[in-house]
Amino acid sequence: MSSVRALRGATTVDSDTPDQVSARTQELLTDLFERNGLEHDDVISIVFTATGDVVSMFPAAAARAMGLGDVPLLCARELDVVGSAPRCLRVLLHVTTERSRQDLHHVYLHGARGLRDDLPE
Repeated sequence: MSSVRALRGATTVDSDTPDQVSARTQELLTDLFERNGLEHDDVISIVFTATGDVVSMFPAAAARAMGLGDVPLLCARELDVVGSAPRCLRVLLHVTTERSRQDLHHVYLHGARGLRDDLPE
């Protein structure tokens, strides 16, 4: 039986350029899809956040470019907290899946790997 679940992920960019934001966003989404056996039709919606130092493009534009244009996508600004990871992109996917919460794999790449070191790899 399918349930609605949420998947988290994050990555960082080395520089705030459209090419870098696009490549890292697509890498993150691809890894989330592959690690969790997701198909396009499993995705309900995706919320992206970016730190204040990422302004070159919307991460949702990168998702649309990889074929997710019919999925509701939203971008927002991450809280500006002292000591937080710079140039960080975060994502929250709402999906339908038969997997239990324990069988889901959240994905943290590049400079964001240490954000959630409490999660299993």
